[in-house]
Amino acid sequence: MNTMTYKGYAASIVYSEEDHCFIGRVLGIRDVVGFHGDSVEELRGAFREAVDDYLEACEKVGRVPDKSYSGRLMLRVPPEIHAAVATAASGSGKSINQWVTEALSRAVRR
Repeated sequence: MNTMTYKGYAASIVYSEEDHCFIGRVLGIRDVVGFHGDSVEELRGAFREAVDDYLEACEKVGRVPDKSYSGRLMLRVPPEIHAAVATAASGSGKSINQWVTEALSRAVRR
């Protein structure tokens, strides 16, 4: 999956062979906000316009817009994984939060 980001919002991007264009959808919010474009630049502009329109629409109706992600991630892991992560983090001189953030960053860049 390919993504774009703008003003803290992320969107998934796919290519539609049937429509011969790129199609995007803003992720992590309750509303469905979609956009499309024939080129990357057109798609990028449509994404920005869709986010700006979403924020403007929320303001018009007096609703707080959803934020795509808060930065908080609650996980439940087996105790042995928790212990291994704590040991690895301590061994590298980092907090669990720092260590996990780096590990997740490496994992999503593959």
